[in-house]
Amino acid sequence: MPQAPSPRAREALLAGLTRNTLLLAVSSLFSDIATEMLYPVLPVFLTQTLGASGSVVGLIEGVATATQNIVQGLSGAVSDRMRRRKPIALAGYVVAALAKPLIGLAPIWPMVLGARFLDRLGTGVRSAPRDALIAASADEAHRGKAFGLEGVGDNAGAFFGPLIAVLILALWPGAYRPIFIVAAIPGLLAMFMVMLVREKRDGEHAEVNLDAPLPRFPTAYRRYLAVSALFGLGNSSNAFLILQTRDIGASLQTTILIYAGFNLVAALASYPVGALSDRLGRRSLLALAFAVFALSYLGFAVTRNPAAMAGLFLLYGVFQGAFRAAGKALAVDLAPAGLRASGIGWYGTAVGLSGLLASLAAGLLWDRVGHAAVFAWGAAFAVFGLIALILLVPADHRARPAA
Repeated sequence: MPQAPSPRAREALLAGLTRNTLLLAVSSLFSDIATEMLYPVLPVFLTQTLGASGSVVGLIEGVATATQNIVQGLSGAVSDRMRRRKPIALAGYVVAALAKPLIGLAPIWPMVLGARFLDRLGTGVRSAPRDALIAASADEAHRGKAFGLEGVGDNAGAFFGPLIAVLILALWPGAYRPIFIVAAIPGLLAMFMVMLVREKRDGEHAEVNLDAPLPRFPTAYRRYLAVSALFGLGNSSNAFLILQTRDIGASLQTTILIYAGFNLVAALASYPVGALSDRLGRRSLLALAFAVFALSYLGFAVTRNPAAMAGLFLLYGVFQGAFRAAGKALAVDLAPAGLRASGIGWYGTAVGLSGLLASLAAGLLWDRVGHAAVFAWGAAFAVFGLIALILLVPADHRARPAA
C-alpha cells in the first residue's frame, strides 16, 4: 500500500505559504461557488427562458469578460497609487455578490446584460488588488505555489457551484431563477474571508500614471501582454462549450456535471502546476497549457459524442488550472515590484479585451457558419499564441528592471 507523505514532505509541499494565502484561497473558493452556480445555467436560461440567440450569449459573455478584465487594469493602478489592496477588493466582493440575484429577477435579456455587467464590474474591481495580496503573501521563490493554491480554491468553487445548482434543479425542476438568488450567500462569505486578511503596506512607493502606465513596464512584460492578447482572440466564453454539450444530446444535469468535472480537474492541476512553475519556469508551463488548449478545442470541433465531450472537458481542465496559476505568476514576475497590482490588472485587461472579441466572433460563427467553426477558430489562435510565446517571451521568468 502507498505510504502517506512524511511530515517533512508535507512541510516542503506547503513551504512559503501563509495565513493570508490560505484566507485568500478560501475566499476564491466561496466567490467561485457563487459564480459557477449560475454560469452553466446562464446560457440555457438566456436561450430557453428568455429566447436569446447565440449572438446574444456571445455579446453578454464577451461584455462580462471584458468588463471584468478591463476594470482590473484601472483597479490595479488605483491600488498601486493608494498602496492599499484590501478596501478595494472588499468593495468589489460586495458589488459582485449583490448583482447575482438581479440576473435571476430579469424578465428580458438586456436586463441580464446589465446585471451581468455589474457582477463582472465587482469582480474586476476586486481581482487585481486580491491578486496583489496573494503575491505579497509569499516570497518570489514560492509565488507559483501561492497562485496555485488560490487556483485550487477558485476551481474547487467552480466544481461545487454547479453541483449546488444541480441540487436546486433536482428540488425544483426547471427553476433557474432561485439559483441566481441563492448565489449571493457564498459571495458574501467570500467577502468575509477577505475581511480577515491582514494587509501590510507596500514598502515601495509607486508613482502610477493612470493615463499611460504601460510605458513604465519592461519590454518583456509588454511582449507578454501582446502574446496573451493574441492567444485570447481564440479563448471565447465557456458558455459555447456548455451550449455545444447540450447540442450534441446531453441533458442539462449531465452538462452541468461535466462542467463540474472540468473545474475539479482544474482545481487539482492548479497547485502542482504553480509549484512546478517555481522550479521549471513559467513560460514552459504556459506553453504546455496553450498546447493542451489547442488539442482540446480541436476535439470540441469534431466530436458529437457526449462521453468524448466529457473527456475533452477534463483535458481542458488541465489547461484552465495551468493557465490561471502560471499566467498570473508570470505577469507578476515581469512587472516591477512597486507596480504588481497594475501588472496583474493590465494582464487581465489584455485577456479581457481579446476575450470580448473572441466571444463576439464566436457568437457570429455559431449563428452563421457552424458550431465547429467556433472551436476551430480557438485552436488556431492557441497555436499562434504558442508560437509567439516561444519567440517573444524570455525563458527566464524573473522580472527585468523597468527601463
